[in-house]
Amino acid sequence: MSNRSGFELRTDLLHMAYTVLNDNRAQVQNSFYARSEKEREGMELPIVDISSEQVIDEAKKLYSFVNEKV
Repeated sequence: MSNRSGFELRTDLLHMAYTVLNDNRAQVQNSFYARSEKEREGMELPIVDISSEQVIDEAKKLYSFVNEKV
């Protein structure tokens, strides 16, 4: 059993949530650059912003999964 405080656990969940969102953003950008220059012609790099609300929502999803009784 861990002796971590609730604050530490919430901080970890927020970090995990941000990492998930940041990885998703990287995938969107990488898929753009995976296209040839000719295919990208006239297209703009998708900008994916990550808001604090998105991080909190994702952390809540992670928490509900961890808290789920099986």
